Amino acid sequence: MSYTALYRKFRPQEFEDVKGQEHIVTTLKNQIKADRLGHAYLFCGTRGTGKTTVAKIFAKAVNCERPQDGSPCGACPSCKAIAGGVSMNVIEIDAASNNGVDNIREIREEVAYSPTEGKYKVYIIDEVHMLSIGAFNALLKTLEEPPSYVIFILATTEAHKVPVTILSRCQRYDFRRISIETISSRLMELVGFEQVSAEPKAVRYIAKAADGSMRDALSLLDQCIAFYLGQELTYDRVLEVLGAVDTEVFSRMMRRILAQDVAGVIAQVEELLIQGREPGQFVADFTWYLRNLLLLQSSDNMEDVLDISSDNLALLKEEACMADAPQLMRYIRVLSELSNQIRYAAQKRVMMEIALIKLCKPEMEQDYDSLALRIAQLEEKVEKGVPALYPPAASSYMGPDNSPGEGYGHPGVPGMEHRPEEQPAKRGLPKAIPEDVQQVVQNWRSIVEGLSGGLKNYLKLAHPSLTEGGQLLLVLEDEVAGAFVDTEEHRQELKEAMARKTGKEVPFKIEANQTSRPFEETYVDLEKMINMEITIED
Repeated sequence: MSYTALYRKFRPQEFEDVKGQEHIVTTLKNQIKADRLGHAYLFCGTRGTGKTTVAKIFAKAVNCERPQDGSPCGACPSCKAIAGGVSMNVIEIDAASNNGVDNIREIREEVAYSPTEGKYKVYIIDEVHMLSIGAFNALLKTLEEPPSYVIFILATTEAHKVPVTILSRCQRYDFRRISIETISSRLMELVGFEQVSAEPKAVRYIAKAADGSMRDALSLLDQCIAFYLGQELTYDRVLEVLGAVDTEVFSRMMRRILAQDVAGVIAQVEELLIQGREPGQFVADFTWYLRNLLLLQSSDNMEDVLDISSDNLALLKEEACMADAPQLMRYIRVLSELSNQIRYAAQKRVMMEIALIKLCKPEMEQDYDSLALRIAQLEEKVEKGVPALYPPAASSYMGPDNSPGEGYGHPGVPGMEHRPEEQPAKRGLPKAIPEDVQQVVQNWRSIVEGLSGGLKNYLKLAHPSLTEGGQLLLVLEDEVAGAFVDTEEHRQELKEAMARKTGKEVPFKIEANQTSRPFEETYVDLEKMINMEITIED
């Protein structure tokens, strides 16, 4: 016999089996017991919360020969026929593929015929918001005054797309997202039925990843069991299957962002992607992590609200003291914007790296939160004794003889004297350029051509220069390029490429040009001083 997916195998067959929707189940059972049935129902809610399942149980209950406390018995011929999908009294229609006027006209013709057996004909129209305007108009009259033996159940995930004229003719029931506790409890029952060994922590993470959907939770559980068939389902294995990361990874990332360690952040992204982690999942989980930090800052009684272990809670409390609320809110805003964009992006890694660098460098943004954070950082530097540097203002006042006025500033205003703008001092040359550096510069083009794709593209724009101590200095024009090249993996690749060309290891440094001035005005340009090889590109 072929395998049946868990969400189909364990689909509830009675009202008592439905989890997390007690407010709807109780109302429907009372209507059945009191024989106060409506003629049209609208079931709204997110995917996997039980809309179609409850509709089928309701259809069984109203046609059941021996109902028990408002629930179907499950043993009579009518219940068995509906459960097997062969009953003529329950008609399921997928509005996504049957959304035309002609499909609704067929329903209007069919409702004229009473059921051959049982009490009611139940029409379940799934994804009803997909019907065309013409189809909705064709349904109106039938929906308003159907025969006494017809019940319509309309299910939708987007109730706002259903016309008001339809809404006003239905009893509306909103299905809630199912809580993590309810989902994890149900999953623990099912792994017991399936004789699968699973850690409660692993099952709880699956419940959290399902985002309130029982069907999604069962599908994820099915996926994890299949991947580690016959083995225990541990927390680490669930993270690996779902492409997620552990909380400790978020902690390391957070500390690097707070330290403005761009190179460390990029290196950690590289490590995550090598491990096969999904960028979109990482962004979503990291945003949730920052939300937990913000909640801990907002109140002292948030331990019950946060869905984390006591070990991670202690770590969270420590990190919650390291960043203030506006800073965390800015992080969440940037990542939320990224989460919306990364879903359809072709270059997910690049978008994620840029967003993380934005978190490290508030000066890359001009919004209020970023400016406030930059001011706070300057104040912190001043408190620690690091002088805040202000750009010198140029003189605008000229004397009567067209010479600069006294003090080179505004006359007669003490403390407002301006001095001529000072040019940054150019780095001096050592007495002699080391031979190994000369060899690298002479062969620089061929060295770069032998590197891997991303590294080669960045280093094509790099400028070879010298430190004051005579060490090779590679200057890049922006911090993103500098952070990318200055990872351990890329430094090693470049070191090996230079060693192959020169026969020795050449020490070097990577630096981003942060002077806002052209390279030639601040650094020694070795390209002009040393005859470099000429490469002809095809």
